[in-house]
Amino acid sequence: MSVSQTTFHAALLDPAAAIPEGLLDAAAQPAGRRFSVYRNNVAVSLTDAMHQAFPVITKLLGAQNMDGLAGIFLRKHPPSSPLMMFYGEEFPGFLAGMEQLSHLGYLSDVARLELALRQSYHAADKEAAPTDALAIPPEDIMRARLGFAPSMQVVRSDWPIFSIWRFNTEDGAPKPAAVAEDILITRPDYDPAPHLLPPGGAEWISGLQAGRTIGGAFEETAAQIPEFDLGATLALLLQGGAITSVTIERLAT
Repeated sequence: MSVSQTTFHAALLDPAAAIPEGLLDAAAQPAGRRFSVYRNNVAVSLTDAMHQAFPVITKLLGAQNMDGLAGIFLRKHPPSSPLMMFYGEEFPGFLAGMEQLSHLGYLSDVARLELALRQSYHAADKEAAPTDALAIPPEDIMRARLGFAPSMQVVRSDWPIFSIWRFNTEDGAPKPAAVAEDILITRPDYDPAPHLLPPGGAEWISGLQAGRTIGGAFEETAAQIPEFDLGATLALLLQGGAITSVTIERLAT
């Protein structure tokens, strides 16, 4: 009797499931013990992958609690690709849906930040624009459209997730304050780094990604957030090598 792939995978990811009936080893003998060892190895490998992908979540919850969550997660969201760099993409949503963790509302957003850092690391390479690409007259700067590196990420949150991440990764970092924080991730020298965006920074970058000029996005952002610091946000993009092209919109004649 053959074992269906669906039955095999379901038993492989659930340690409480019975060993599929009819499963044989290479010697045509019942593969019960070998299957149990293989199932345990798979669970351990996927659990280790979750620890590596979400080290701050692991620190916040404790290794033992993370082990338990990883076991539940792998049964609900089995790997869809043999490439482990993609495993765990559903984890932020999974955390948001865990009623037992509802008192830790920031967890899913911290997981989104960690996932964005990993996605930035694995993103395609694209050469950054020269550092003097915006050394142009001010009127031209405001009419410029920017292209961005695939590794650039923006994560927005109602929680102080940058401060939480930093407090759990850097010695001597200050304790997080109860404020919303938006984060820009850039990848200079192939090493993703998060940066706290000033108020309005995420909105302005979103406008640029939608195809607006620097000036057009600035006007929209400043109308909502008068204290928006254009220079500080632009400096973060330039220093992080996030800008890959600068195109000046030509005036109609």
